[in-house]
Amino acid sequence: MHEISNALLEWYTIHQRSLPWRLETDPYLVWVSEIMLQQTRVETVIPYFLKWKEHLPTLRSLALATEEEVLLLWEGLGYYSRARNLHSAAQLVLEKFGGEFPHNVTQLQRLPGIGEYTASAIASICFNVPVVALDANIKRVFARLIDIEDAITSRSAKKQLVEFGKNLLSEVDAGELNQAFMDLGSLVCLPGEPDCMRCPLNRSCISYQNGTQNQRPVTRKKKGSPTYQVVAAVIQKEGGVFLLAKRPKGGMLPGLWEFPGGKVEVGEDDTTALVREINEELDTIVSVGNLIGEYHHAYTHFKVIVRAFLCELIGSQPRALEAQEIKWVPCEQMREFAMGKVDRLIAHALCDLDVTSS
Repeated sequence: MHEISNALLEWYTIHQRSLPWRLETDPYLVWVSEIMLQQTRVETVIPYFLKWKEHLPTLRSLALATEEEVLLLWEGLGYYSRARNLHSAAQLVLEKFGGEFPHNVTQLQRLPGIGEYTASAIASICFNVPVVALDANIKRVFARLIDIEDAITSRSAKKQLVEFGKNLLSEVDAGELNQAFMDLGSLVCLPGEPDCMRCPLNRSCISYQNGTQNQRPVTRKKKGSPTYQVVAAVIQKEGGVFLLAKRPKGGMLPGLWEFPGGKVEVGEDDTTALVREINEELDTIVSVGNLIGEYHHAYTHFKVIVRAFLCELIGSQPRALEAQEIKWVPCEQMREFAMGKVDRLIAHALCDLDVTSS
């Protein structure tokens, strides 16, 4: 085990990635980076992290920020529950722990949005707690090093991963070792075809010796995800303002602003679906006009094709029957309202079209 740790740390000294959060010792900023990196590529996260650090440099500043401020800084990273959990957890740490992060893995896991991996990463990197942070990169590297034949998500595989990790941690800095394995997985031990000739651990890698490295880790086939047809109404009023609705709590993307609409049901065309949705959501009637654009987007378990139409209000003034609230907003203020990716694209297209002057 010492051979693996020593060889890896020697490689890491030379090849470690230059990442802005690697320079941080404040567990708050390490925590923010780890949450941002969940299901998101490093190169995508870097500008978000730097912007976040500029606007919310301390845990206290995050705890005292409004939800709208937090969601605007997060906009574009997706999985918005991560941002809301960051906000809630910061408030909890400020209230119950005096603004100081708990060092204990178990206590860390009690905070909103912090699971086993994130708790282990924070504890090991910031407080040198001897735990292995099993992210996707480390699981892949471990699975190849010991040639695990079971599906990586199985209980038996997890037991092997944890046991192997524990044996590696004696007499080494846990945080540094975890980050070294993360970098090895990102730079060398890649998904699909690892670059074994460049790997500092190839002499110790059982799957490399067995020629099974391209088949590890073993994964279970994912089910195909459905695609839904969705319509959105860009409702314009005199004065060049457009209707935005704040998504309800408890549903998808709660707290984000959108152009109202919904799914096209079986047997409906776009116009019929949009008139129905607006009546159900806003208790009014619209006349559906020109298509502004079509937008494709994938969520974790399904995909959507969204078609946005310019609409005219021909019924009574809208009421927020399903949304938290509604507002009439001019183009120049759209950037002040946190939106999901598709609605932001619609806003950009809308303002580029300059329909207010037509």
